[in-house]
Formats: sequence, structure tokens, C-alpha cells
Amino acid sequence: MGHTEMLLAVAGLDPEALKRRTMTLASKDWSSLKAEDRYGFFFAKKQAREPWTIDDSDMKGLIDQFGLHRAIDVLWWASRCHYMTRVADAFQIPLERENVFRNAASTKKQDDGDTEKTPDAAKPANSQKSSGK
Repeated sequence: MGHTEMLLAVAGLDPEALKRRTMTLASKDWSSLKAEDRYGFFFAKKQAREPWTIDDSDMKGLIDQFGLHRAIDVLWWASRCHYMTRVADAFQIPLERENVFRNAASTKKQDDGDTEKTPDAAKPANSQKSSGK
């Protein structure tokens, strides 16, 4: 649940909304959620516990709830998250103690709101401007 909380915080949920959302997800009562969200969570739960039981009807349900492209997103992200959880568990990798993305918004350039600032050291060598020497 720790990574889920971190991703929801990165998505912009304030601490109180984050607490409510994680409490809902951790509960056995998802009736307050939209039908598509409930289906997505039930799909992910089934995929986590019994992935061999996913069949065409499950995929049709995803497509009916989300449309083809978003259904593929749900399938891909759920698969990725389950894989990463298994790798982290196998290597006993602990969760981060704090949200490492907390200040991500402050890395945006002040003069251009939709361009992220990338440190020069992180840029590929061929993308750095020549000094003209």
C-alpha cells in the first residue's frame, strides 16, 4: 500500500483525500467507488491472486468498463505493479520512508509551466548545447 499512497500523492491527492482513498481501497467495501473503478480493482485483485484464471470474459469486462485503450492501460499497469511487487518481495527491498516525489513539482521551469527541468548531467551527451569551442 505504501507505493500506492506515494503514487496517489504524486497524482495530487491532499493528505486527507489520500487517507480516505487508501482506507476505502484497504476495506472490503468498494460500493462507494464508480463501477469502472470497482471492476478495475476486482480485476487487479484477481490477477494478483490467481493470474491463471484471467480469461476472455475478464478482458471483455475491462473493455466494456474502460474502452479498449484504457483497458490495455489497466492490464499493463496491473501486470507491471504485480511484477514489481514480486521482484521487491523476492529481494526484500523495503519501501521508501518518504515520498521521493514530494517536491517534483518544484523542478518545473519558472518561465515555462509545461517543460520539466532536467539536470545537464542527466541529459544524453548529444543533447547538450555546444559551447562553440
